[in-house]
Amino acid sequence: MPARGQLELGQEGKGLFRMKRKPRSFKATPQQVDAPSGQVARELGLPWKNTGMPRLVLGRREWIALPEFGVGPLNAKTDSGARTSSLHAEEIQLAPDGLHVFFVTRDHYGRRLTCEAPVVKSTRVKSSTGVSRRRHVIETEAMLAGGFTWRIRLTLANRKDMRSPMLLGRQALAGYFLIDPQGNHLEGALRDLEAHFPGCHRP
Repeated sequence: MPARGQLELGQEGKGLFRMKRKPRSFKATPQQVDAPSGQVARELGLPWKNTGMPRLVLGRREWIALPEFGVGPLNAKTDSGARTSSLHAEEIQLAPDGLHVFFVTRDHYGRRLTCEAPVVKSTRVKSSTGVSRRRHVIETEAMLAGGFTWRIRLTLANRKDMRSPMLLGRQALAGYFLIDPQGNHLEGALRDLEAHFPGCHRP
C-alpha cells in the first residue's frame, strides 16, 4: 500500500495520485468602522465576484432609499433564501406600449408615492407560500444608510401583509454583502440615511 501522496498504479497501468484533501472553511470577523458605507465600499473595491473576499455586513433589516423614485425610507429585509428582490406595490398598471409600469408604493411613514419605471422583463416568481405569479421586474438605484449606492432589480408585488415593504434577495446581495442575522441596521441608523437622501425626512 503506497503512502498518501505517492504514485499508485491502476489496473491499466495509468498513474494516479491519491492526495489527502485538507478540510476547508471560511470565517468572517465583522469589524465596526467609523466611516460611512459609501466610503467603506470604495475602500473594499466592491463588488467582488470571488468567494472569500471582503464585503459590507448587513443585518436582517437595513434602512434603504430608492432615490430615482424619491422613495424612502424603507425598512428592507435581507433574505438570502430569496433569489429576487421585491418592492411593495399597489395599483400596478402596465402602459399600453408594455414598456413602462406605473405603481404606488409606501415609505416607512405610510406616505403614498406614485412611481413610473421601465419594465426590464416579466417573470414568474414563487412566493414563500408556494404560489407562483407573474410579476413585472424593474431596475433602479438603491441607497443604504451611509450613502452606498448600487443597481438592483426588483419585482413588484403587494406586500401589505408583510412586515417589510422591501426584500433584498441573493441577486442584489451577491458580491457586496454578508449577512449577520443577529444584527439590525448595521450600516447605519435612519438619521444616516436622511443625511444622504433628504427626501427621507420625517413627516
